[in-house]
Amino acid sequence: MVARKRGWRLAGLASLGFAAALALSGCSFDEAVHGFGWFKGITPQGRRMYELWIGSCIAALVVGVFVWGLIFWCIVRYRKRSEELPPQTRFNMPLEFLYTFVPFLVVSVLFYYTAVAQTYVNHKTPNPDVVVDVIAFKWNWKFQHTSVDGADVSGPAGQPITTIGASDYVPVLVVPTGKRIEFREHSQDVVHSFWVPEMLFKRDVFPGEREGKPVLENSFQVTIDREGAFVGRCAELCGAYHSMMNFEMRVVSPADFEQYLTLREQGRSTPEALQAIGQAPYATTTSPFQREPEQQDKQG
Repeated sequence: MVARKRGWRLAGLASLGFAAALALSGCSFDEAVHGFGWFKGITPQGRRMYELWIGSCIAALVVGVFVWGLIFWCIVRYRKRSEELPPQTRFNMPLEFLYTFVPFLVVSVLFYYTAVAQTYVNHKTPNPDVVVDVIAFKWNWKFQHTSVDGADVSGPAGQPITTIGASDYVPVLVVPTGKRIEFREHSQDVVHSFWVPEMLFKRDVFPGEREGKPVLENSFQVTIDREGAFVGRCAELCGAYHSMMNFEMRVVSPADFEQYLTLREQGRSTPEALQAIGQAPYATTTSPFQREPEQQDKQG
């Protein structure tokens, strides 16, 4: 009876722990049930990581249920019945082989599928459709459209088409759906991290230059298949206003993207070009950091 009560207590604690983890994660019940806390993302790369996460969670649950079953079975089967000392076993070769081989097998399978997913996520084609330079600085972002469909992109006076954030302006990065996009990252000061949560992917942005060129330039490629406005963040602690170092990634149709570039080449600003293609001119997923007057004076 005591062992049974102890088992129910452990089960109750496990349920309470799951509920607490769900609440702290900020995920909805539907997301927790169908995606174990993850959503599918807006890129094929994100969905591949989502599938790896689902498979890993299922494997962990199977192993967990098996281990919990053994624990409760041992509690019931080998509970104390008398003061007599039970038989003492020095070793059990089949059992020792089992609990050595099974974990090795589980780790090998997880390693294989992780390596396959990682290779797919990190794969880069030599000629991406769109190239965007991501330049991070304390505490904002600058985006430059470098090339589209293999051709260099430039605005008025031959300067790159640039969107740069300020204390009163959240930069909006405009990219198309269905195109292979390469993000090339560099930092002007400290280590930052380029992160759009819906892409289920982030990559650090490193500083350092030699002869005017980045010493270490991180880059990755994705294909976004859903239009919308998605908040972007710095995911590396970089200083006092790290939490407000946000941007917005605006994903539009290829036709709207071409029109946007044409307007930017003609000298329109980012908000003007966005409004001309029927988009909100400013960020809708986040807003500039409203500082106190004395803080503004210090920064000014």
